Amino acid sequence: MTMADLHRFPDGDTLTRDLAAEIVGRLTDAVKAHGVASLVCAGGTTPGELYEAMSALDAPWSRIMVTASDERWAPPDSEASNERLVRQTLLQNKAAAARYVPLRTDDPTPEAAEDAVNATVAAMRRPFDVTLIGMGTDLHIASLCPEAEGLEAAMDVSSPALVHAIRAKSGAGSNIRMTLTLRALLESEVILLLIRGEAKLKAYREALAGEDVLEGPVRGVLHQAITPVHVYWSP
Repeated sequence: MTMADLHRFPDGDTLTRDLAAEIVGRLTDAVKAHGVASLVCAGGTTPGELYEAMSALDAPWSRIMVTASDERWAPPDSEASNERLVRQTLLQNKAAAARYVPLRTDDPTPEAAEDAVNATVAAMRRPFDVTLIGMGTDLHIASLCPEAEGLEAAMDVSSPALVHAIRAKSGAGSNIRMTLTLRALLESEVILLLIRGEAKLKAYREALAGEDVLEGPVRGVLHQAITPVHVYWSP
C-alpha cells in the first residue's frame, strides 16, 4: 500500500517557503501538545536553503530536538558531515536555541557506537514529529543505500534498533556511516520526502512501480501503511 501524496511546486523558492512553514508549524503544534518536539533532518545538498528559511521563522526552538537521518563517520567539522550542514544552515538565527542530537561519537567505527547512539536517539520524543528525508536517483534514503553492507539489517522493521552502522558500496572516504533504520524513520508522525528536478521525479516514479526494498530502499517508506508520507517536488 502506498500512502504518499505528491505536492508539485512551480519552482524551488515556492517549495522552500511553503515547506519551511509546514515543518515549523508542525513542530510548533507538537510543542503545544507535548511540551517538546523532535525533528529528523535530511543531509545532502538539497535541503540547505530550506533549513535557512526555517531558521528565520518563529517557533519554540528551545523545546525542539534535532538530529540527522544519517551521518558519515567523519569529524563534525568535515564538509561531509550532516551535523555541520544542520548547524550552519538550521541552527542559527531564531533556531539557534534548538538542541542537536549527534549520530556520531568519538568511537573509531560506527559499529562500536551503535548502542550509545541508539540510546541517545531513543531519548528524543518519538514518534518523531517531523522526519525530512531526501532520495538519490539510486533510490536510497538516509544511508539506506542499495548493496550497502548492513542494509538488510537496517531495513528490518522487526528489529528494535533505531540506528545501524552501514557501509555504502561507494563514497571514497565517506562510505562508513551511521543511519537511522527504516523502523526509526517509520516511527514518525509524518515523513516529508524532498526531491528536486526531473531525474528525481523519474526515480520516484520508478520507486512506486517496483517492490524490492533492498534494490530501492525508499520503497520501504513509500509502500507502507504506518506513517503518512508527503512528497515535495519542484523542477
